[in-house]
Amino acid sequence: MTEVLSGQAAGPAGLTDEAKATARVWIDANMGRLSQWHRHIWELAEPAWREFQSAAWYVDRLRAEGFAVEAGSGGMPTAFAAEWTNGPGPVLLTYAEYDAVPGNCQAAGHQQEPRDGLSEFAPGHTDPHSALGISTLAGLLATKHAMEVYGISGTLKYTGEPAEKVQGSKVVHGLRGYYDGVDAIVSFHPFYMLPLCNTARWDTQCGSYYSKVYTFVCDQPETWQLSANPNSPIPASHSAARAPGANVALMSMYSSSRIMQDAMLPSFGGWSLSDAIFTQGQATADNLPARIAQIQYSWRCPTIEMAEHVLTVLDRNAEHAAAMAHCRLETTWVARNRPGRTNHVLAQTLYGNLEAVGAPSYGPDAVAAAQNIQQNLGLEPLDKPFLDECEQLITPQDAEAALREHMAPWQKNWTSDDYVEMTHYAPTVRFYVSRPALKPAPGQGAYPGWVMNALGGIPETIDPTIETAGKTITGTFIDLLTRPDVLADARTEFDRRVAEDPMPALLEPDFMPPTELAWPDYSTDTSGSRVWHPKSI
Repeated sequence: MTEVLSGQAAGPAGLTDEAKATARVWIDANMGRLSQWHRHIWELAEPAWREFQSAAWYVDRLRAEGFAVEAGSGGMPTAFAAEWTNGPGPVLLTYAEYDAVPGNCQAAGHQQEPRDGLSEFAPGHTDPHSALGISTLAGLLATKHAMEVYGISGTLKYTGEPAEKVQGSKVVHGLRGYYDGVDAIVSFHPFYMLPLCNTARWDTQCGSYYSKVYTFVCDQPETWQLSANPNSPIPASHSAARAPGANVALMSMYSSSRIMQDAMLPSFGGWSLSDAIFTQGQATADNLPARIAQIQYSWRCPTIEMAEHVLTVLDRNAEHAAAMAHCRLETTWVARNRPGRTNHVLAQTLYGNLEAVGAPSYGPDAVAAAQNIQQNLGLEPLDKPFLDECEQLITPQDAEAALREHMAPWQKNWTSDDYVEMTHYAPTVRFYVSRPALKPAPGQGAYPGWVMNALGGIPETIDPTIETAGKTITGTFIDLLTRPDVLADARTEFDRRVAEDPMPALLEPDFMPPTELAWPDYSTDTSGSRVWHPKSI
């Protein structure tokens, strides 16, 4: 090993290039392991706040690689925070996600079927976050290897971010100080929409995301109409007027909010509202009202002001629904995120490394897998079955221009992802590498959702994503470790943007995510195997 070089002193260009080449070779040499690791996380497929086995795997792996790891970081059972240092220098961070989506259980095969022994209603990786995590892990470990070989000083941080599907953990890690002192953050996600494929975000970052659970509790049903049957010796007699109860409150909330959705905000700007009814179940006697019912609302808006307008309507609806059904109302925040800040310096630096690596390419085995899927769907297999964009690069500026064609001129943000919270603590770049997506057959339209899910688990089709993203991350990290001018310019831009548009955190410093709510969960049978309900329909 050579003498340790301070990350704050400019290293020669030759060192930077050699370190990048060494890191890329490490990824090539370890692709077999990386592929196996990915498939393991993909098969676990645990949903938000229930990623116990996935988080434990990362903790064990990182400790084996020499990282100091705090399990359960920020008070979140399935989060972690890892750190490795090679002396004073820049502090760089990237992260893993590993939550899956309920109701999307799909085998890594060529036809629609659940994974062995599981219900089709079990979770599955859709984006897939399994590849997100192993890609960033590849970049992290390759960077560590190059730092050791060339004596490059600095610190690598790696956080485990559960429950991204409800945008739950990054706001907590931020409030707890886990991003403090970080000089730069690299945020990766497999692509999920065009034109953001094999590129970095430029000006248009993700917007605000609010998510809140409304709980209706009917815990005093006997006070609904005390005078309705004054001669009854007990207030809950079979002949007494029955309190409407929690289910009625929930349905009133659901119906009124659906009816009023068009009145919440103008019908442009790319905002959305979704709802989910918690199904913990409470079968009751036929003469007793439901005691508790819960509904979660999540809304995505370009601005905080728009998100606050939706919040006002939902809060008002919930208050009146509770009053009508003789319930008290409790509310619980799940997430409340700020829109993201861009950083052109980091975006350009990362894209330069993506250009050096090149877009993913799909070999004969990947093509054969895609053609088998097309054939099983009754389609004529295409000679080139993957979207052309999957094997092409697009500059951040060109992607930005194409994205803006679909947006109002005033709109600064679109869609949502909780990486945005990280952008308020340190210079951050968000980038996307293609995941395997099939080219539409002529006249057939979109493929069923299970197709992309299956392709995300087949090594021949998903490994190119991991390889490309991992090499891009390590190249970017090595630039930031050995080129102090880049890091200084990124910080100057970050400070300027914060001064121009300060945005304080939207939740209290002691906020904790409601991990105890009835999120989709699994049980184990007598053999210890996981069981999801319903098993099948």
